[in-house]
Amino acid sequence: MLSSVLNSPRAIQVNIAIMRTFVQLRELLSTNKALAKKLADVDTKVKNHDKQFEIVFEAIEQLMSPKRKSQNRPIGFGRDGD
Repeated sequence: MLSSVLNSPRAIQVNIAIMRTFVQLRELLSTNKALAKKLADVDTKVKNHDKQFEIVFEAIEQLMSPKRKSQNRPIGFGRDGD
């Protein structure tokens, strides 16, 4: 590459620095891909947990709400002499 064309000590040093930079960049990109996948997995889990918590909170609200009185007449004789 550069060192083979110019064949000087400085060109060799620059070429080595460029190669090291590309190696670091490749490592960084592979690390970011793994991190992005892990974040996507966590996001999926959180969304699933959010749905489950929503169901739990709805059930709690139903349990806490006052119960309606039945509109049916009681069985047996009423007070008005039926």
